[in-house]
Amino acid sequence: MEWFASSAFLAFIALNPWKIVGLSGSLFFGSRFILQWIASERARKSIIPIGFWEISLVGNLLLLSYFIFYRRDSVGIITNLLPLPMYIRNLYLKWREVLTHKKVSQAGTPDEVIK
Repeated sequence: MEWFASSAFLAFIALNPWKIVGLSGSLFFGSRFILQWIASERARKSIIPIGFWEISLVGNLLLLSYFIFYRRDSVGIITNLLPLPMYIRNLYLKWREVLTHKKVSQAGTPDEVIK
C-alpha cells in the first residue's frame, strides 16, 4: 500500500519543460556539495574544486531561468541573481590560477612567466 501512496503523490506533480528546468537547477545546485565533499575527502582537507563553482553557476542559471520565465517570482529571481557575480568571480580566479599554473609548468620557473 505504501507504493500506492508514493505513486499517488508523484501523480500530483505536473511536469512541464520549465519545471524540469527548475528541478534540474535544484539538482545541479545540490550536487555541488557532493562534489566538494568527495574532493575534500580525496585531499584529506577542506577544499573547493573548480567544478563546485561551475556547478553553482549552471544550477544558478537554470534556477534563475525558471524563476524569470516560468514562475515570474521576484523573490526567487533576487535570491538567485545576488550570488551570480560571486560564482563568476570565483570561476575567473580559479581559471586564472589554472592557466598561470600551466604557464609556470611549461616555462619551468615562475620568473619566466609573462604577465
